[in-house]
Amino acid sequence: MYFGLGAFNMRARSGVNFSLADLPEISARCRGRGVRAYLALNSIVFEGEKEELEHVIDAAMPHVDAFIVADWGAFDMLRRRGAEIHVSTQMSVSNSAAVEFLLSLGAKRIVLARECTLAEVKAIKEATGAEIEAFVHGAQCVAVSGRCFMSQDAFGKSACRGECVQPCRRRYVVKAVDLYTDAAGKPVHESDTAFEIEPHTVLSAKDLCSIGFVDRLVDAGVSSFKIEGRARNAEYVKTCVEAYRRAVDAVACGEYTPALVAELRRSLENVFHREFSEGLYFGRPGTGQFTASEDSLSRYVKRHSGRVVDYFIKAGIAQVKIEDASLRRGDLVQIHGNATGVVELRLGELRRDDETPETAERGTWVTFKSPRCRVGDKVFLLEERERGKGK
Repeated sequence: MYFGLGAFNMRARSGVNFSLADLPEISARCRGRGVRAYLALNSIVFEGEKEELEHVIDAAMPHVDAFIVADWGAFDMLRRRGAEIHVSTQMSVSNSAAVEFLLSLGAKRIVLARECTLAEVKAIKEATGAEIEAFVHGAQCVAVSGRCFMSQDAFGKSACRGECVQPCRRRYVVKAVDLYTDAAGKPVHESDTAFEIEPHTVLSAKDLCSIGFVDRLVDAGVSSFKIEGRARNAEYVKTCVEAYRRAVDAVACGEYTPALVAELRRSLENVFHREFSEGLYFGRPGTGQFTASEDSLSRYVKRHSGRVVDYFIKAGIAQVKIEDASLRRGDLVQIHGNATGVVELRLGELRRDDETPETAERGTWVTFKSPRCRVGDKVFLLEERERGKGK
């Protein structure tokens, strides 16, 4: 699991970030489940920030298994402390000579540039024997290895500091400007003509989805799969991780089939995504890399319904107060909670005392069979949207 601490990482704008005080709990939770913890320190670092960076590194050393870095100063600080170093894709490592150099300096794992083709990934692995990590799923930046300057130039928010406001995902208008003026300084052909660029998202890259060639990534020698999930919700993380875990396990036991790929792709379509592509794995610059859709194309729209007010452990029944969207028998719902995680179920019989209502309306309460959840957990209704339409 990789995470940031609010500074020096590429997820500074995430809705929730961790602090130094959270490190002991993060470490305990990960190690208690046999999961390695990687701290992302992969933003650029300026001169006045060196002492703060060293303080973060020293505080994190006892609690994390490795550090993901892009800045050479951060690399050297970690090297001198004997830390395990993973090189971020922000370094744009795209050939075996660069990999060999980084290995000679003490790097343990290399996250290759997203511009590498599958054939190049395999060639680099064969030439160096390095531990290679590769992106397999999620949002892609229009810029080389994510080093975009558009957000900085337009809004003063640096993508290289984790502050990107994603101007590439917006609509743009081209307006005529007359370069010629008369003796009075007025435009010769003044015009208010403006054109909205089509498709609207001319700089917005499609999402990467590698679920259809996981076997080829494994064959290429990729040691670790990275799923991009910056600021995504819990069900996105759960769905994507489960899908790729199943795919990797299936490759290992010879059960990676077209039918399984189709099933896993359908599950990935259930959560937030733009149009899918194969990224640059099969050639640069790639065909059809830009999406014409402005919104999520997920199969379902998630609507808040209510919250859990009681859970009867022996009976496996949740009592839910309906605060917004109504629920009815047969609905697909999710229950979210800090300790519960994400529970998804299809509603069976609804009960309210001796009644078995078909629908639970706003302002009422209802009980139904559910896996373990907790008081205060939020309940969401998943409604299937019209295919091809965003939110």
